[in-house]
Amino acid sequence: MRRVLVAARGLAAVRVVEACADHGVESVAVWSPEDVDARHAQLATSAWSLPVGEPGQGRDPYLDLDALLDVAARAGADAFHPGTGALAESPEAARRVLDAGLTWIGADPGTLELLGDELAARGVAEEAGVPLVVASSGAVATSAQVVAFAQRHGLPVALKAATGTGTTGLRVVRRLDEIGDLLEAVVQEGVRSTGRGECLVEQYLDRPRHVEVQLVGDVSGEVVVLGTREASVQRRHRPLVVEAPAPFLTPEQQQAITAGARDVAVAAGLRGLCTVEFLVAQSGVASFLEASPCLTERGAATEQATGVDLVRQQLLVADGLPLDVDATPHVDRCAIDWLVVAEDPGRGFVPAPARVERLEVPGGHGVRTDLAVAQGGLLPRGREGELMRCVVSGRDRQEALRRSRRALASVVVTGPTTVLPFHRLLVDDPAFVGDEDGHRVHTRWIEWECDGLDALARPTPWPGWSPALPAEGAPLAS
Repeated sequence: MRRVLVAARGLAAVRVVEACADHGVESVAVWSPEDVDARHAQLATSAWSLPVGEPGQGRDPYLDLDALLDVAARAGADAFHPGTGALAESPEAARRVLDAGLTWIGADPGTLELLGDELAARGVAEEAGVPLVVASSGAVATSAQVVAFAQRHGLPVALKAATGTGTTGLRVVRRLDEIGDLLEAVVQEGVRSTGRGECLVEQYLDRPRHVEVQLVGDVSGEVVVLGTREASVQRRHRPLVVEAPAPFLTPEQQQAITAGARDVAVAAGLRGLCTVEFLVAQSGVASFLEASPCLTERGAATEQATGVDLVRQQLLVADGLPLDVDATPHVDRCAIDWLVVAEDPGRGFVPAPARVERLEVPGGHGVRTDLAVAQGGLLPRGREGELMRCVVSGRDRQEALRRSRRALASVVVTGPTTVLPFHRLLVDDPAFVGDEDGHRVHTRWIEWECDGLDALARPTPWPGWSPALPAEGAPLAS
């Protein structure tokens, strides 16, 4: 490889561009007009615009494979990194990239077919003997099928698109009369995201923890477990805080989760990265949820806890080279990833984007800050308003929490409303920190049990903007 097309935006794209520089290869960024201020297009070796469809078409230019391959050809790229999310988990995308003569930096198409499809992934896990959340044996097509499942297993149940990322089309059904509308919404979202509308229904566990295992497979088929992490602090089923290793697991839970994850990855013939996700019920039983055979947004905590550069491992595998790590690393640190997005936690985490008028980032020992947009840049409407992630590590969890309080207190952002007040609240909340009643955070904790959010509400004016678009090829001016 010598030049990599980075088919992503935001923090994921910044991460890949930086890893390419460390690996000694050039990077080709892509951007659409709303991302004219984005750092990934400023940091890359070159930056190319993507065509924008007609208003109302709803097509994401970052998922337009025809346009991406056209840029790769014009920019002279010989490799293709699909970033995170739907494109990275698409076997069709992988095959088209390979057919175009480019190196695909990700899992093999066959592995993506097995693990990127939730129904197929459940089959792999079941064959490997990994416990599963109760779910339909195949895709459901009618409301009657969902009603029958709910009557047999009880409400609530989850409706999920069978393909795409883990939150694609996810809806929770709490009443039987909701099923028709929610099923239609899931099908439509799946079609928009991946072109497929198959839907899975599964039992929705009450107050579970979300725990996952990071793995990497080398060119020979050997799979290495890199560690666990927890992503239970979620809004809209997407995590705001990720911690590695996952705290408050018993040795038996740790062994069951990591062994089960490795069995799934080996059975799927993993080459590259994979995250295997589990739900840990209040009873302590861990059940397989799904697998993401790609780079995910949640890997930064694992990188800081283990010292392993995940994107570099992808580049090594794509180049046919040995991994930097050949055994599970000894982890004697805790790392907590605080994702800072432009949302108002006092108003249900409603998006609150704006231009970043002032930005002061934390520093000091054990603090890593990744920026998606610098001071003066715009956080666009209609997308997750990622501003930065602050990953704080310490020799143990208590030190990581102390450093997190210091780091979060030192961040200054004016312009957009952000989730920083929520993070500052969380880092001292006994449910997250742990007390005599233990660790009480779960995947619906924010909606159901988090106190004090109403007091965090802020006005969120939206200033207009009209960016000046640069010429093709050269990095966007910083």
